[in-house]
Amino acid sequence: MLSKKVVFVILGPTASGKSGMAVRIAKKFNGEVISADSRQVYKGMDIGTGKITKNEMKGVPHYLLDVASPKKRFTVVQYRKLALKALKNILKRKKIPIICGGTGFYIESLIDGIIIPPVKPDRLLRLKLEKLSTEELFEKLKKIDPKRAKNIDKSNRRRLVRALEIVIKSGKAVPELKKEPLPYPVLFLGIKKEKEKLAILIKKRLLKRLKQGMINEVKMLKNSGISWKKLEDFGLEYRQIAQFLQNKISCEEMVTGLQKDIENFAKRQMTWFKRDKRIKWIKNYKEAEARIKNFLRKKELA
Repeated sequence: MLSKKVVFVILGPTASGKSGMAVRIAKKFNGEVISADSRQVYKGMDIGTGKITKNEMKGVPHYLLDVASPKKRFTVVQYRKLALKALKNILKRKKIPIICGGTGFYIESLIDGIIIPPVKPDRLLRLKLEKLSTEELFEKLKKIDPKRAKNIDKSNRRRLVRALEIVIKSGKAVPELKKEPLPYPVLFLGIKKEKEKLAILIKKRLLKRLKQGMINEVKMLKNSGISWKKLEDFGLEYRQIAQFLQNKISCEEMVTGLQKDIENFAKRQMTWFKRDKRIKWIKNYKEAEARIKNFLRKKELA
C-alpha cells in the first residue's frame, strides 16, 4: 500500500472517456472518484450531463454528484468546500482521490486552491446585466477579464452574468486571486483525442442520449418548476432542447446545433487545459497505467 498521500486528476474534453478511465484507475490503484463537472452536481440532470450510472461505477465510490438542486445557484466556492471534505476523507481512509471531470475551473479551484471572495448575488447588478444580450455580456466580460472570457461558454448567460458579477464586485479578475494549493503530490493525466475522432464520439454519444430520453429529462425538469430561461442558462443540451420544446427551433436544428455547440465546448475545454504544463497527455488506459506506476515509484523513493 502506498505510504504517501497523492492525488490523481483525470481530465479532458467532453466525450473523451474520462469517467470510464477514472473507474479503471480507481479499481487498479485503490482510488475513489471526485467529480469535477459544473452540471453533474445537480439532481435530475443525468442524461444531458452524461452523469455516470451506478452500473458504470462498478462499485467505486463517487462524490460531488447530485449535491445541489437545479433550482438553486451552485458556485465554485461551494464546490471547493465539498470537494475538499471528500478528498480529505478519502485520504484518511488511505485511498487515492481521483479528481475526474472537464470543468477546468473546478479542478483548478480544488488543486491549486483558488480562493474566490464570497461575492454575494447583487440583485440590482444582475437586473442591469440581464438587460444585455448574451453577445453584449460576453463582450463586456472580454473587456474586463479577457482570460476568463477566453475559456467561458459564451452562450451560457448564467455563467456570463455570474462571472461579471464576481469581477465587478470584487474588482479582480479570477486568475489573479489568492491561492492555497493542496499539500500533496498531484499527477495530472489528460485524455487526448484527435479533433475528427472526438467529433465522431460526440455525435455517437449525442444520438445515444437522445434515445435514452434526454428530451424527456428536460420536460421533467420544466415540470418540476424550473423555468425555460433557467434551463437555457444551463447551456448546451439543456439550452437547445429547451428551445426545441418551445418550438423556437426544429428537431433537425436542435441536433445540428447541439453537435456544433458541443464541439465548440470541447475546443474551449482544451484551450483551458493547454495552459497547464503539468498535464501528461495520454491516449489510452495502458499509457495512463504506465504514467501512474512511474509517478508512484518516484513518490515512494522521494
